[in-house]
Amino acid sequence: MNTLLLERIAAARSIALFGHVRPDGDCVGSTLALYNYIRSTAPEKRVSICLEQPMAKFAYLEGFQDIVTDPAQGIHAELAIALDVSDHGRLGDFAALFDAAKRSLNIDHHVTNPHFAMETICEPERSSTCELLYTLLPEQEISREIAACLYTGIITDTGVFKYSQTSAETMRIAGVLMETGIPFGDMIDVAYYRKTFVQNRILGRALTKAVSVLDGRLIYAVITLEDKAEYGASSMDLDGIAEQLRLTEGVECSVLCGETEPGEFKLSMRSYEKVNVSEIAACFGGGGHIRAAGCTVRMPAEEIMRAVTEKIRGQLLC
Repeated sequence: MNTLLLERIAAARSIALFGHVRPDGDCVGSTLALYNYIRSTAPEKRVSICLEQPMAKFAYLEGFQDIVTDPAQGIHAELAIALDVSDHGRLGDFAALFDAAKRSLNIDHHVTNPHFAMETICEPERSSTCELLYTLLPEQEISREIAACLYTGIITDTGVFKYSQTSAETMRIAGVLMETGIPFGDMIDVAYYRKTFVQNRILGRALTKAVSVLDGRLIYAVITLEDKAEYGASSMDLDGIAEQLRLTEGVECSVLCGETEPGEFKLSMRSYEKVNVSEIAACFGGGGHIRAAGCTVRMPAEEIMRAVTEKIRGQLLC
């Protein structure tokens, strides 16, 4: 067992936990799991959790109401721990607070992680940061509340155990977490499958705008600010669309190109066996996993998709 995390927690009087911009289930789950662990095992320590406002569907997790969403609150800590953060830029507006800490640690599972913190625990073979975090905590200290957080991260980052990073060890850990009595079935519905009315409508918009190229092996959709405004959708409401596009018969790779501000687009890419989307994302300053990656690009959507299509074409021809 790697004891670095426990050693750093033991040595610090104040700790701040950070995640990435637009926090997903693995980000929210891992930060809240560690938050609850520190509160239960070291109540004398001051611990804060700093994230952009997560999706309300994760409100069932213990400690959700304690998340600090405003960097202006000026959280200061001796130890800063980033979880599920693949590079420094993904800290967003909380980067300055992270950098101000005397010591920093990054716990992550992205293959593209550049080890931006003072110390890093990164295991790309793990299905999720929550799976990795489980191995860093004493099993006897994992309460039902902590288990719920870890299980949430695992199911969301594995697509409910179907993505290629899912291993026998992933399933073993999930089984241990289930034995704590968490309502795993309800959690899967809420965290992964359930959509709001707005999310279903913007998904429908993406499906109607989808474009099939490269003999049906690539499918992509562009969602503009106008589309989002028409349906009252936010960037978070686009979550899951790239995966839905990927499920189209004959598709090897899918891309959702969502406009975040005028002229700026966030790309979410998913693939099966032949396309390494983390390699493509890295070309645009992004990163992620071989089968799931993303980046943010400032150029017209048509130019973005033309460039991405050519890179995907090149990989498919190899």
